[in-house]
Amino acid sequence: MMRTIETQRLLLREVRESDTQTIFERWANDPEVTRYMTWNPHRSAEHTRMIVDYWLSEYGKDTTYRWVIVPKGEDKPVGMIDVVSYDDDGTPAIGYCEGKAYWGRGYMTEALNAVTALLFGEGFRELKISAVDENKASNRVIQKAGFTYEKSESIPMSLAKPDIVTLNTYRLKKPQ
Repeated sequence: MMRTIETQRLLLREVRESDTQTIFERWANDPEVTRYMTWNPHRSAEHTRMIVDYWLSEYGKDTTYRWVIVPKGEDKPVGMIDVVSYDDDGTPAIGYCEGKAYWGRGYMTEALNAVTALLFGEGFRELKISAVDENKASNRVIQKAGFTYEKSESIPMSLAKPDIVTLNTYRLKKPQ
């Protein structure tokens, strides 16, 4: 069972089916938000609903860590943060996105700090995160959260977006 995380300004909770329209409208359909994502903007709320249904089906797995980010005092999410994959050695890789209207408020740094604390509390010794080099704001969020630059590589963004990008990878080791 995934835990809800509470920070000073945010509530990180499980995705709900009722979040579908908000996810679609606030970030999933926005080409500017999805520019540096591995996926393309959703063309319809139905597309988002299919993905939300898949996410909901994954909550039974021990390897699923996925939250929507909701500012306290509001009921609708402004973004998401989750473990998007695991390295061969089991190191979790974190991913996130946030609606453009909420950029620059420090929500993502606050959410990333909370998720790293939870994952270290779950016993992980190291975490990984990557950002496209051009995405300066995301690289700053990662650095503010204490991650250390490891490497850059020129690779295709994803199967859905085969353009070559420079991807910066960062790591954070569990504090002793």
